[in-house]
Amino acid sequence: MLSNTRLVEAIAAITGNDGVLTGEAAAQYCTDWRGRYSGAAIAVVFPADTQQVSEVVKLCVQNRIAIVPQGGNTSLCGASAPLADTKSQIVVNLSRMNRIRALDATNYTMTAEAGCKLASLYEAAEQADRLFPLGLTAIAPHCEIGGNLSTNAGGINVLRYGTARDLVLGLEAVLPDGRIWNGLRSLRKDNSGYDLKQLFIGAEGTLGIITAAVLKLSARPKSMATACIAVRDPAVAVALLAHLRATCGDRISAYEMISRSCLELVFKHVADTHEPFAAKHDWIVIAQLADVLPMALDTALRASIKSFGDVIEFEVSTDKEHAERWWKLRKSISEAQKAEGISVKHDVSVPISRVAEFIAQAGTALRSAYPDVRIVAFGHLGDGNIHYNASMPDEADNDTFIEQHEGDVNHIVYEVVAKFEGSISAEHGLGQLKREEITHYKSALELELMRSIKHTLDPYGLMNPGKVI
Repeated sequence: MLSNTRLVEAIAAITGNDGVLTGEAAAQYCTDWRGRYSGAAIAVVFPADTQQVSEVVKLCVQNRIAIVPQGGNTSLCGASAPLADTKSQIVVNLSRMNRIRALDATNYTMTAEAGCKLASLYEAAEQADRLFPLGLTAIAPHCEIGGNLSTNAGGINVLRYGTARDLVLGLEAVLPDGRIWNGLRSLRKDNSGYDLKQLFIGAEGTLGIITAAVLKLSARPKSMATACIAVRDPAVAVALLAHLRATCGDRISAYEMISRSCLELVFKHVADTHEPFAAKHDWIVIAQLADVLPMALDTALRASIKSFGDVIEFEVSTDKEHAERWWKLRKSISEAQKAEGISVKHDVSVPISRVAEFIAQAGTALRSAYPDVRIVAFGHLGDGNIHYNASMPDEADNDTFIEQHEGDVNHIVYEVVAKFEGSISAEHGLGQLKREEITHYKSALELELMRSIKHTLDPYGLMNPGKVI
């Protein structure tokens, strides 16, 4: 076994001296985006290509060193941060692997390396008059596609285009023993055995390191209309969504719900944000229609909302800047929450038809236990994914609340989620945050199968240990 010093020297021989950081220079990569999880690593490694990733992994296996795959390090559950209780680990950061290898506009595909920032994929698709529809919000400028795939990211466009899992045709990955699996196929139909790429998507780097992917592109919308709608409560929002789907069909590309508590935090912490209406409302919805044909979608959207009837007030716009002011309210919620302080975060999903019941029952249960709790609920109502976060308005009280009651709050919320046959992780993954919690909400057989797959591919348990299972 190599000493740490010799190990770093051997890695530098693979990646070059500029591909390895140690000590204080590596520290920023050892803490997650939320500042909640911090660890230490022998080194942070920046391979330049898939072959270098393979050689680094083989070296780590030979020396029984754990590997933490990392992209933009925007994980909200600690999946991309090293563990705090061990130093026998390295971080493999894929940010240098940021080439778009191919873009086939006729096949509607793009082959991109794991370190490509999501923003660069948007731009490349746009230049080819195509759309890459993975619509994340606050972390989009920072996150990288490898991490998006490893957590099966969702975002605001799932209603129309699906999650990251639905946007991948092929993958390239380095296995836990260092071998390279080349599954970069750009086929819509390939029924030639197990769909191996699905093992790695959503696995949070515990089964291997995604190094590249063939991504599906879509036609670029030529017309768009956005509505900001004030509704009485989530039950009306759910009913309105069903009505819009019945009257507007697949033109609905996004449908987001925002509570008053979210808006107040945004107005407090984010500059150039304003009430969308003259009056304050407890709940607002932002709905968006898009079509590849030039058409007056604002007329259709306005008519659909009017025919529904049960809204307080609404406004529809085709002006991009006007709509972006509404979207800024939604996209700034995470930033505002981070500025306000730590909260007990829940990224949950239930059937769309049960969202209103979940919000009502979880709120009743939490306030029964903690009368002063502040509930910040918002998110992707169009696919049943609600970000449901709890904190105390007073900072001093909140520190005690988090320290003493986080487990109880989780239990209250997750029990309501389970009652409606939902999931305690809709799009953020499990990471370190929910690794123990998931054992209460998955069957023993499911967990056994997951552990069996993990052991088969990673018998030494070196690939992102302490995450997911």
